[in-house]
Amino acid sequence: MSLLLKGILIGLLFGVPVGAVGAMTVQRTWEHGIRAGLLTGMGSSVADCIYAGIGAFGLTMVSDFLLEYQTVIHLVGGAIVLLMGTRLLFRKGEAAEVPAVSGKWKMLLSSFAVGITNPAAILTFLFAFSWFGIAESSASGSGWLVVVGVFIGTYLWWGGLSAAVALARKKKKTGSFQKMNRIFGVVLSVFGLIVFIQAIPIGSP
Repeated sequence: MSLLLKGILIGLLFGVPVGAVGAMTVQRTWEHGIRAGLLTGMGSSVADCIYAGIGAFGLTMVSDFLLEYQTVIHLVGGAIVLLMGTRLLFRKGEAAEVPAVSGKWKMLLSSFAVGITNPAAILTFLFAFSWFGIAESSASGSGWLVVVGVFIGTYLWWGGLSAAVALARKKKKTGSFQKMNRIFGVVLSVFGLIVFIQAIPIGSP
């Protein structure tokens, strides 16, 4: 099996668990359409590629730094998710079209920020690389194939999820946008609180 194909499989497996970015993708696709979902998914895929690259090329100094300060990084990520959740809860009005260029960048960068504030993803990729037997192969410089494969795999997942939500969106009922915003506002707020609870160290007696 080629390194590119292995990377695609790892990306698909890594993308399937639906967390905060998954909820963001579904909500934005539901409110703005498939392009918004694809933009959101792309931000997460780029973040995954960065962590996959750190693992594939053995950048231990970077990974050690990120893992050492992962509590602070997680707290930042939790704050971002919680902020987005509360904004959805109190948003009024119906859906609008995908925003202009600045709005599109916000969609991409916000999902990137959520994805990049999970340094533990490095360990997940290292485990996956070892499982697929590509840890040594990546050292020769062919690790780029793995990283590209991870991007393709994760983005296939986000594209499929966005397409499925877009199909359901066509059957939407009047007033469903505001209701869905509140539902996903609660979901994102819960995700943000969970990140805070898990990240805050509990002192031992």
